[in-house]
Amino acid sequence: MAEVSRLPMIQLRNLHKSYWMGSNRLHVLKGIDLDIGGGELLSIMGASGSGKSTLMNILGLLDRYDEGSYKLGGEEMSDLSETRAAQLRSQFIGFVFQSFHLIQFKTAAENVALPLYYQSVPRRRRNDLARELLAKVGLGDRTEHLPRELSGGQQQRVAIARALITNPKVLLADEPTGALDSATSFEILKVLQNVQADGVTVIIITHERDIAGMTDRIIHLIDGQIDWDRGIKRHDPAAEIGAAEAGDMSSAGPVVPPAGEATNPGLRP
Repeated sequence: MAEVSRLPMIQLRNLHKSYWMGSNRLHVLKGIDLDIGGGELLSIMGASGSGKSTLMNILGLLDRYDEGSYKLGGEEMSDLSETRAAQLRSQFIGFVFQSFHLIQFKTAAENVALPLYYQSVPRRRRNDLARELLAKVGLGDRTEHLPRELSGGQQQRVAIARALITNPKVLLADEPTGALDSATSFEILKVLQNVQADGVTVIIITHERDIAGMTDRIIHLIDGQIDWDRGIKRHDPAAEIGAAEAGDMSSAGPVVPPAGEATNPGLRP
């Protein structure tokens, strides 16, 4: 497990976001205060409409906030031009989504290398890096396979490798196991734990309690506000894979600590 920096990679203060639907204003985020240290592995949970997807879009510089402050790596993210936002995404942030978003007529290696094409990295260099990353996520023997020749779990591994090829400081994973079975989901969480072990801040948006239980910290949103924020003892995906394959999930321990348990230390405002 990588050592978590006590200096925040992400710092939010009094963050607000609203959307207008005709003449009606929908206030989605209502004053979020949050610090996330460099190298953390955490999950953000909440019911539909709680604001977790909006929060992820703001963290990923895909959407703007209305009020408050968002600092990424110490730099304020307000009033960014589209060009500057794209530069920061390229430098700092990788994305993994539920639906993989792979190009179907390109091989696994070509999909992984694609972000470097847009950065004008020479072809041989980007292909070498793509193969290295695919080997790192356990797909060294699948580099020339098309997405249709891969399982769902393998496609998600390709998507993770693609997100990592630009060496991001933060990996945002939006429901990364939502389309996968339990055993495959736990395998993907093991990959994400390994990513965090390399020093990347990994933030997982999920509604699955067992998935959240494999992170070190859970942030729970209700109606656009943080309901609770607690550090937990993560589960080992390997143990969960064995339980899932045996059809017995009774061995899984609690993923949410009892009310009143200490929150993640050292990262409070």
